[in-house]
Amino acid sequence: MGVVIPLDGAGNKKRASIEPLVKLTASDMERVNESILAHARSHVELIPEIANHLINSGGKRIRPMLTLAAARMCGYAGENHLKLATSVEFMHTATLLHDDVVDESDLRRGKQAARVIWGNQASVLVGDYLLGQAFRMMVETGSLEALRILSDAACVIAEGEVLQLSVSQDTSTTEDAYMQVIVAKTAALFSAAAEVGAVVANRPNSEQAALESYGRNLGIAFQLIDDALDYSGSTEKLGKGVGDDFRERKITLPVVLSYRRGAPEERNFWKRTLEEGNQTADDFHYARKLMDRHGALADTIERANHYGDIARDALAIFPDSPLKDALLEAVDFCVARAH
Repeated sequence: MGVVIPLDGAGNKKRASIEPLVKLTASDMERVNESILAHARSHVELIPEIANHLINSGGKRIRPMLTLAAARMCGYAGENHLKLATSVEFMHTATLLHDDVVDESDLRRGKQAARVIWGNQASVLVGDYLLGQAFRMMVETGSLEALRILSDAACVIAEGEVLQLSVSQDTSTTEDAYMQVIVAKTAALFSAAAEVGAVVANRPNSEQAALESYGRNLGIAFQLIDDALDYSGSTEKLGKGVGDDFRERKITLPVVLSYRRGAPEERNFWKRTLEEGNQTADDFHYARKLMDRHGALADTIERANHYGDIARDALAIFPDSPLKDALLEAVDFCVARAH
């Protein structure tokens, strides 16, 4: 049984959409997409083949749009935000290639993962190539501060990956420990993507900090909703197979809450399926039943709403504008995916 959490006043307001952000950044994103394809080229044929497989497989490209929207909202009129947005997308693409190898995932955005087609080694090495291209473009902007922010994010993301390995399949993982993982692994790039928009526009530290907070809390909310959707959503919404986290024995917040709140025999279920990897065909259905019983999915979504509220509040220092409205609605959109 899935979980449906009604939005307050949902019947009286239009459904949140990412479309305002898409439309307002469309002309810049067209140039970013051209830059993405141009910088994915190489005389080594396998590099563009693998890179384009993932680049052209869809995805909303929220992260580079954050860079573009933040820069424009801050009054930037140059072109370096295009290079930074391309760098952000390459960093994200590289982490996806690496993640699929680490997680042994077979699907990415509803298609076969690159590792399934070309193998783990090629996927990792092409991810490394894209990271190299990302840093090359950062240097081209001449902004040491933007380079610092994005390089720091790359380090934090890698730390998050290693931290996730350390808590992987460990049912004793606490909520605090899990939050450390997603702040590093997911939120770090969201926050950097938004912050460099203010940096490239030479805006005051207060505005840079506001956009960093916006991006970080949006990223946390985004990941928490993904965690919930893996147990209650659809492949179409999630971009990967529903139940992948369970099958890959990942400890996510719904699991942490269900384990903590469960009876001894329920905790034994989680230990058997996630720690020992002894899973049967009916186990995923039972896992969802336990989450419903203990309100784990509902509480995960509630926490996502909390971080979404913090993201919205962070933008309060900026004057009203269509771009600000679009960034605010992007928060609503990310959270509303659970409904």
